[in-house]
Amino acid sequence: MANTISALKRVRTTERRNAVNQTRKTRLRHQIRKMRRLLDASDVAGATSAVPQTYSLIDRAAKWGIIKKNTAARYKSRLTIRLKKITK
Repeated sequence: MANTISALKRVRTTERRNAVNQTRKTRLRHQIRKMRRLLDASDVAGATSAVPQTYSLIDRAAKWGIIKKNTAARYKSRLTIRLKKITK
């Protein structure tokens, strides 16, 4: 256990940051899961309307450091490919 005042403060700060990051990561996973379900169901209208919200959340997660930049690019690329498949 931490002994110094600054170390105790770091423990409190870390706990708060972990809670925030966990919430953000959960929101990201839920949004990606929602998008994938729409793509699986071939719901073109629903998937098309969910794209901006999903991409925005992916980009913000990369900015916050929840996921890496290349991971965000990969998610967006794969979702775009699947969306183009069902729109044809």
